[in-house]
Amino acid sequence: MTQPIFNRIAIIGIGLIGSSIARAVREHSLAKHIAVADASDAHRAQAQELGLGDSVHGDAAEAVQDADLVMLCVPLGANAAVASHISAALKKGAVVSDVGSCKQAVIRDVAPHLPTGVHLVPGHPVAGTEHSGPRAGFAALFRNRWCILTPESGTDAAAVEKMKSFWAAFGSKVEMMEPRHHDLVLAITSHVPHLIAYNIVGTADDLEAVTESEVIKYSAGGFRDFTRIAASDPTMWRDVFLNNREAVLEMLGRFTEDLIALQRSIRWGEGDELFNLFTRTRAIRRAIIDAGQETAAPDFGRQSPDQGAEITDPAKPKAD
Repeated sequence: MTQPIFNRIAIIGIGLIGSSIARAVREHSLAKHIAVADASDAHRAQAQELGLGDSVHGDAAEAVQDADLVMLCVPLGANAAVASHISAALKKGAVVSDVGSCKQAVIRDVAPHLPTGVHLVPGHPVAGTEHSGPRAGFAALFRNRWCILTPESGTDAAAVEKMKSFWAAFGSKVEMMEPRHHDLVLAITSHVPHLIAYNIVGTADDLEAVTESEVIKYSAGGFRDFTRIAASDPTMWRDVFLNNREAVLEMLGRFTEDLIALQRSIRWGEGDELFNLFTRTRAIRRAIIDAGQETAAPDFGRQSPDQGAEITDPAKPKAD
């Protein structure tokens, strides 16, 4: 049995990621006590029903009392208020971490509220699904997925090592990265793709010549995958774009330039240009499969008519 890394862990926010962390902590015996806090009455009731925490709290400050690790699993826009609220209750030596996909914003919003002797080790598990809420989580969500830690220089080395061990115990591959570089990388690998998905699904919805029933009835694999990504939590993604706007706009500008070049190739019938691009992008897909970040298994009709709900395959990555 794995030895506990922390005596008491407080998880603030018990949605998809928070509930998955709670399940994984329990499965791997990484803490003696799991304290769960959420502002939603419904989420707390579900957490209680599912046994996600040894204690369930409506007040985050109550949950972090005597906690060795505090995991902030709330939308990015809520971090500052939560950090301010729990500040006085944090014990000296505690580690505070998070799961957000924008790291400069976390440091900006959380660090000023932490008392001396409390260590901030921002983190980003690059994993998730389009589903949300306490029932959506599962312990294997982080297995064979990357978790990026972005501590500032001078952060307590022992705290960083504990967070490395914490995520590694889940089966995650841990990478260290500078916060600004993280935000730039995730802008192109995650944030801009989500923005494109939201936009193309919105465009299809706005087309007056195509009825809603036709969009649904004739959705091919490509559009269906876009709708899966576009079904991700609206609050979370609103906050991502507002908090990583510089990197997103930089990557979006580059994408727009490449899209115009692609438009030109189609207009002028430049078949070789199109073929070369599609060959390069196909190779990237194969590289992702070879790296173990996706499966090559076909998933057409993953939501078949006789299925009441999508079956979540822990080995298959979804929108992060």
